[in-house]
Amino acid sequence: MRLFVALDLPPEISRNLQQFLDRLRPTARISWVQPAQMHITLKFIGEWKDERLDEITSALEAAPRPGTVSIAVRDVGFFPNLKSPRVFWVGVEAPGLTGLAAVIDRATAALGVESEKRAFSPHLTLARIKDRLNLEPLRDAIAAEPSLDFGRFDSRAFYLYRSQLRSTGAIYTRLREFPL
Repeated sequence: MRLFVALDLPPEISRNLQQFLDRLRPTARISWVQPAQMHITLKFIGEWKDERLDEITSALEAAPRPGTVSIAVRDVGFFPNLKSPRVFWVGVEAPGLTGLAAVIDRATAALGVESEKRAFSPHLTLARIKDRLNLEPLRDAIAAEPSLDFGRFDSRAFYLYRSQLRSTGAIYTRLREFPL
């Protein structure tokens, strides 16, 4: 099975992002993500044997946790950059989130999961960009937005998810909750 660890978004943030994307969607033919599918990924584990599921849940259960994490969702950008965009994202600002991701990385690395090579960059993927397109209408629509602040929330848990890839998109199943 394919696994990852993530924080969920509250309904209010999802609604704000849905309204934002509804306004932007007509401006670009890119692969838009549904806000109901969005999460803040802390660690992508990848393929994991079903019979070892207890190991990963025990390791995550034993990992030290910081307590409630306050999160702000705001501002947008493109990975790797505006000239060659592949991902359109919204920023996630949360003191302590980098530390939580590092704790989870160490806990899973002890079980043989490859450690992260890149610096943790919390974000929510709004869309994936496969082809070179004129994104000027999208950039103009973003510039016309009165605010790029989508809200704040306190996260009190992280989750272990299973991801099943389908031709219609990924299906995420929450396997376990870990209170912060």
